[in-house]
Amino acid sequence: MTPVHTIVAKELRSAFVSPVVYVIAAIFLAIVGLLAYSAAANASNQAIRLMQIQNTYAQLNLNDMLFRPLFRSINLILMIILPLLTMRLFAEERKLRTFELLLTSPIGVNEIVSGKFMSVIIVYSGLLSLTSLIPITLSAYATFDWRPIYLGYVALFLQGALLISIGLFASALTENQIIAAFLSFGCILGLWMLGALGGIVGDTTVGHILSYLSFSEHYERLIRGLFNLKDILYYVSGIAFMWFAAHQAVDAYRWK
Repeated sequence: MTPVHTIVAKELRSAFVSPVVYVIAAIFLAIVGLLAYSAAANASNQAIRLMQIQNTYAQLNLNDMLFRPLFRSINLILMIILPLLTMRLFAEERKLRTFELLLTSPIGVNEIVSGKFMSVIIVYSGLLSLTSLIPITLSAYATFDWRPIYLGYVALFLQGALLISIGLFASALTENQIIAAFLSFGCILGLWMLGALGGIVGDTTVGHILSYLSFSEHYERLIRGLFNLKDILYYVSGIAFMWFAAHQAVDAYRWK
């Protein structure tokens, strides 16, 4: 077993003996389920109304009516729950004074940061995979274009990985889990608002830079089914940057 696998196994054991993960997972899945049910019921009602008006079978675009609004809503939920999943990664170790033991062990900082990041990615991927039951179940009753849904899940995974990397960095800065969660949420909110600020500035160089730095446009293009390499590059570079920032924060603490 490699050092990264050892850290991942330790983090997963710690996560699954804590009720926090179960509570967050239950809230996340319940809200997503309710949103999906509400969107499906709304689409069904619209289909019935159109059939009554046109007196024929109504063709509805479920990608526009159901999945795209659902992906947007899930993104908002992730902005709240992922800081709660990442807040304990380093903050708890520092509070319990086990961080010093970890840093003086033969395991390097690269392996520690990567292992903690991957442990949350595994938990998040598990939650995400459960939401895939929604399109799978609906496919038995309706037809829709799968490409935007596949890309929507790619967007959700990349978006989650980016938010987790921000939370990883925030947790490395403090021993207080609440402060880590708020710091992470503040960074995510600021990154999100850059998109709105770019829209206000308009079609200028500054506006384009602000819009590019925000994840809003990149996420929106993916959930619309538009694959663009620069959106993937944005997420990969953002995750790498935040991983590097977390690495520097942990390394700086080691030399204090």
